[in-house]
Amino acid sequence: MAEEKRQFPTEVIDLPSKGHFYSKDSPLSSGQVEIKYMTAREEDILTSVNLIQKGLAIDKLLESLIVNDDINIKDILIGDKNAIMIASRVLGYGKEYIVNVDGKEVTVDLTYLKDKEFDSSGFEKGKNEFPFTLPNSKRNITFKILTWGDDESIEKELEALEKVGAEIKNEMTTRLKRRITSVDGDNTPSVINNFVDNEFLAVDSLAFRQYADDITPDVDMTYYYTMDGEEKEIVVPMTTQFFWPSARK
Repeated sequence: MAEEKRQFPTEVIDLPSKGHFYSKDSPLSSGQVEIKYMTAREEDILTSVNLIQKGLAIDKLLESLIVNDDINIKDILIGDKNAIMIASRVLGYGKEYIVNVDGKEVTVDLTYLKDKEFDSSGFEKGKNEFPFTLPNSKRNITFKILTWGDDESIEKELEALEKVGAEIKNEMTTRLKRRITSVDGDNTPSVINNFVDNEFLAVDSLAFRQYADDITPDVDMTYYYTMDGEEKEIVVPMTTQFFWPSARK
C-alpha cells in the first residue's frame, strides 16, 4: 500500500513536536511524516455522506494520504495532526483559505502559519509525561499531551453526555481527566476523577492549563492581515470549509 501511495508526488512534513515525545520504535519519532498529494480518490472520501455522518471523513482522508502504513493516526499528537492537516490542505487545494470575520471574507495564506516555538531540550525523549506542582495547593501531578485518539474519545464522551440531556457539558473536566496521569503519585482513574471533580482549585487549574499549553507543540494558528488600512489578527478556524472549499459562499 505504501508503494502504491508513492506512485503519486509526495512531500515530507516536519512535525511541531520534532518527534520528541514518541517512543523510539514509533515511525513518528523521526519528527517527519511523508504524505502524498490529494487525488480524486481522496475527494471521494471527503464527499462520502456515510463517512461524514460518522465523523470519519478526516480520519480516512489522512490515513489515505500518510505514506507510512505503520503509523496509527490515533497515536499522533494533536499539534502534529494540525500540521499534517494544514499541509494536506495546501497540497490538495492550495494555500488560500477564505474565512469569514465579522461578516467580511479574509483570505488566509496557510503557508504563513508556523509552528509554535518549542524547546525540547528540557524533556526526556520518547516520554509523553510531565510533572507539575500546583502553585496554590502544592500538590504534584503528572500529565500528558493529548493524542488524536484521546481527542476523539473525549468528543465521544461529550456527545454521550449531551444525548442523555446533561445540564452541564463538563468539557473542561473531561479533558483534564484525560490529560492528568497521576495525582501525588497515584495513577488510579478514580483518584484522578475525584481530584478533578472535587479538589482541583480553579487557580491551580488555570496555572496548569497555561503551563501545559505552553509546552505543547503545535501550529500557531494566529494570522495577521490588513483590513481598511488597519492591521488585525485572527485565530484561523478549521471549519468545514477547510477541506471542503467548494462549500464556500
